[in-house]
Amino acid sequence: MDPTLTQQLSQLEAQLHLPEIRHHQPEHVSQLLHPAFEETGRSGQRYTRETVVEALRAESNAAEIVADGYAATVLAPGVALLTYRSALCDAQGTRSKHTLRSSIWLLTDGRWQLRYHQGTPALDNW
Repeated sequence: MDPTLTQQLSQLEAQLHLPEIRHHQPEHVSQLLHPAFEETGRSGQRYTRETVVEALRAESNAAEIVADGYAATVLAPGVALLTYRSALCDAQGTRSKHTLRSSIWLLTDGRWQLRYHQGTPALDNW
């Protein structure tokens, strides 16, 4: 595990959790996502870059996304795997949809972009 890379990638990933970016900055989301981005959601449904950008923009979920346990591993030069766990947290502090997440990030033209993301329902809550 690379602590510097973990910090860098977790900060980029966390931007995708922020409502002000998710809902109001589709151009920033597009910059974070690689042109060939794909996602397999916790539901098992597959998504493209375009569907994710639009879904985040149109989302009306008021729950906060909380995440921790970030760990980055270099898979090859310019390719990294980021793993972590997340949950939704409502206004009363109740957490739901506990999810284990993994993201593959590619270093493209000097900046990291998210190439693939997968969410898997977690057996344990935290």
